Amino acid sequence: MNFSIITATLNSGATIAACLDSVREQGMEVEHIVIDGASTDSTLEVIRSVAGDHVSLVSEPDRGIYDGMNKGLVQATGEIVGILNSDDVYSYGSVLKDVAAVFKDPKVDCCYGDLVYVEPDDLQNIRRYWKSGPFNPSRFYRGWMPPHPTFFVRRACYDDLGHFDLALGSAADYELMLRFLLRHRLNVRYIPKILVRMRTRGVSNASLENRLLANRHDRQAWRENGLKPNPLTLYLKPIRKIGQYVMRPREPLAAISD
Repeated sequence: MNFSIITATLNSGATIAACLDSVREQGMEVEHIVIDGASTDSTLEVIRSVAGDHVSLVSEPDRGIYDGMNKGLVQATGEIVGILNSDDVYSYGSVLKDVAAVFKDPKVDCCYGDLVYVEPDDLQNIRRYWKSGPFNPSRFYRGWMPPHPTFFVRRACYDDLGHFDLALGSAADYELMLRFLLRHRLNVRYIPKILVRMRTRGVSNASLENRLLANRHDRQAWRENGLKPNPLTLYLKPIRKIGQYVMRPREPLAAISD
C-alpha cells in the first residue's frame, strides 16, 4: 500500500524541514508532494537541501493553501492520500503503518485520529488536545469535526467526490468532510491515537472578524451539500474547542526532534 502525502507551503522555512523529516521517518512507501506558493524566504532552499527522492516540489503562485492542496491531489498517484501542513509533524514514527493497517480492510474509505496543538518551538509542550472520538454522523450536528491533518482518504474517493472548494475559505476542509462523511456517508474508521502535532498557529481564529467569516463559510458548507444544521450547530463548533485546553492525553508524547 502506497501513500501520497501533500504539503502546501508558503514562507515555511522555519518548519518545513521537520515536516519533511517526519514523513521520511515513517518507513513506508511515500510520495511526498510539496506545493509551494512562491515562497520568498528560505523555504525552497531548505526543501532542496533535505528532500529525498520521494519528494516532488512545485513552486508557483497560487490562490492559497487549499489551491495548493488541490494541485497536490491532481498530482497524487498513491492509493491513500494524507495532507500534512508545513508547520505540522507526524507524532510518532509508525503513524502511516497504523493508517495502512486500517486500510487493509477494502471496505474502509477513510480514517482519522487525534491531534495535539503544541508550542511552535517545543513540540513536546501541549497547548490543546483534540481528541476526536469514534465516528457518528449525528456528531456533526453538535459542532464536531475530525482534525483535518489526521484525515486519510483513498484517492479514488477524491476522484469520485471532488477536491477542496476554494470559495469556502478556511472552511474548505470542513466542507469536504461534510461532503465525504455526512452527505455521501463514506466508510470511516477512527484511530484512537495522536497522529499529528500541530504548531499553535491558525487563520480562522486569529480575530473576531475571521471567526465571523469562518462561521459564514461553515453555513455555506452545509448549504452546498443540501444539508441543514441544527440551530446551535455552528455555535457549538467553536465552543467545543474550549475543552481542548483542559483535556490532556493519558500517555506522554513520544520524544521527537523539533
